[in-house]
Amino acid sequence: MSQKVHSTKPKNLLGKVVMVFCFLLFSFSIAAQTNKRDSILFKMKRLESANRFNPKDTTHIDLLTNLASSYRFINNDSLYSISQRALSLSRAVKFDHGEINSLINIGRFHTDEGNIEKSVQVLKKALKLARKTRDKECELNIINGLALGYSYNGNHAEALNLYLKGIDVAKQVGSKQMLSILNENIATLYADQKDFDNALIFYDTVQAINRELGNEIINAETQSNMASLYKDAKNFEYAMFNINKSITAFEKHKIYEWLAYAYEVKGSIYLEQEKYQWALYWYDQSIMLHNQQLDDEREKIQLLNGMSKVYLGLGKDSISMKYANEGLNLSKKIKSLQGQIDCSETLYQLHKKKEEHVVALSHLETFKKLSDSLFKDKNKQSLSLLKTKLQYEQEKSELIKNNEAALAKQRNYIYFAIIILLILSVITFLVRRSGQIQKKLNKELHEKSEVVIERETQLNEINKTKTKLFSIIGHDLRGPIGALQGMLKLFTDGEIGKDEFLAFIPKLKSDVENISFALNNLLSWGQSQLNGVVTKPKRVSLDKIVGANIKLLSEIASRKSIKIMNQLPENPLIWADQNQIDIVIRNLLSNAIKFTPENGLITIEAEEKRDMWQIMIRDTGIGMNKEIQKKIFEDASNITTYGTNNERGTGLGLSLCKEMILKNKGEIWVESVLRKGTTFYFTVPKAENRYQRAS
Repeated sequence: MSQKVHSTKPKNLLGKVVMVFCFLLFSFSIAAQTNKRDSILFKMKRLESANRFNPKDTTHIDLLTNLASSYRFINNDSLYSISQRALSLSRAVKFDHGEINSLINIGRFHTDEGNIEKSVQVLKKALKLARKTRDKECELNIINGLALGYSYNGNHAEALNLYLKGIDVAKQVGSKQMLSILNENIATLYADQKDFDNALIFYDTVQAINRELGNEIINAETQSNMASLYKDAKNFEYAMFNINKSITAFEKHKIYEWLAYAYEVKGSIYLEQEKYQWALYWYDQSIMLHNQQLDDEREKIQLLNGMSKVYLGLGKDSISMKYANEGLNLSKKIKSLQGQIDCSETLYQLHKKKEEHVVALSHLETFKKLSDSLFKDKNKQSLSLLKTKLQYEQEKSELIKNNEAALAKQRNYIYFAIIILLILSVITFLVRRSGQIQKKLNKELHEKSEVVIERETQLNEINKTKTKLFSIIGHDLRGPIGALQGMLKLFTDGEIGKDEFLAFIPKLKSDVENISFALNNLLSWGQSQLNGVVTKPKRVSLDKIVGANIKLLSEIASRKSIKIMNQLPENPLIWADQNQIDIVIRNLLSNAIKFTPENGLITIEAEEKRDMWQIMIRDTGIGMNKEIQKKIFEDASNITTYGTNNERGTGLGLSLCKEMILKNKGEIWVESVLRKGTTFYFTVPKAENRYQRAS
């Protein structure tokens, strides 16, 4: 929303208070304006303080060029001297990017000083190097700088030609910010020719791009320029709306070179309406910024002439004369033709008012001579702008036609090549067809051979499994069953009495339990080897499985006075096949009892590990050496060991445990120390956020 415009003159006391406040505000702002420069200087000092600092380091050169840029419109002498130093260092180490940026800064210096010929000469060198190194970003900046120099020199046609070429480059690299700047500069060219319709067409394009960019500062720069255009077109309402919006953004972000320009534009809007006190107020804000921290002589000319016109309107002719002469001298210094015309016109009016007719006539003649020259030039430039635009569009159209013709020619070559390729493909197909048939037959033969080999391998594995099963049955089960059979025969034959037989009952019970346990393991392992195991995971309470197995094996443990402690946390839930985990717990717990001497201790614990439960079964048994630890989980191993009371095992239990744990997406391992004990670890998935699928 724009600020409300007051048509009344400000009171003197209020104006003085506001001026004092703004002076203090701008004094504090000087420090804020130098933050960027101070940051660059800090980085340079830190770099220079390094032990291996080299002034020819490319990082140091880049900091120099950035520092030089920060001095533009602040201290042009520093801009030039630092840029010359960066240029010398860049050339010494053949750092093209540094040389290009240094030349750009030097070109800007000459432009701001009014030496357009020198600026164009330097920027052309930079453009040649940028194109050679394919530095598109620098190329865009140089094109814009060259075009700006040509426009200052009155060569608007060449400026427009460069801007249009720059737009093409910006589209190629997708630089929306440069598209905004280049289109806005073209709009300024048309506005300078008083061709407001064409200028507004380009401003429409600029505003559309600015909306995509979403950059408040870039949008404010466009609004300040549009305000100047609306002021020249006498549309003061639109002019004031745009300039107030831009001033708000520039004050917010402390962009002082643009803020000084915006204040000057706002003052000129009031001047055009002959509201001299308000014009003077805003001109004072602008001149304060220029005097305190800016070094922008070209913009200062318009400000000085505006101040002169304000004081002329207020009847303060001596002050008006001072500003007009200062503006004229500055215009001559930087060769600003428009500035000389404007200041000469103001001086003519002042001297005529004082009835100093000779001096007034001199200024009038200067004004008329320069105006006629500029008017003729502007007429020529208007025609040149139109001619350049049409010529550029024609060249672009011809280039498109040439490209289309070249593409058509390329398409013909492609079609011809495709026909040749088709012919060659047919020939190749016919030649290779018989070979492919032969390859197919060979492939089928090879596949059948592989099937035969695979089946042979499977048969060998089955034979090995069968042999192992018979070995275990014959070696590990036949012995205990034969002993049981012999004992029964002795009893039935009357060779031992009832009391003697009853004394053997605990031993016989233990043997039967061992046979049953071994037989269950044997059946489970045999099924997994021959048919494969189907794992059906579901939500299972680990505590229930452990409790059931402790209860099952407690009598065997009590015979050896072994204490089994269940130290599981409260109700740990796992996602696994209940029967398979039951086999694992039973085997590991049975092994712990088997290899733990009397009065030993077995503990069962569980610990959360992210999405897994880690279960530990510890015993205070005899332990095992490193070699046995490596072999116990191997599929090919068949280690048969004896417990502390000569309990015999089949060697299948741990192999079966490993297979069951892997089926349930877990891991199993062992840690053991001889004569101190063994801990078996295994992991299974947690049951959180898992749901059993309904059958």
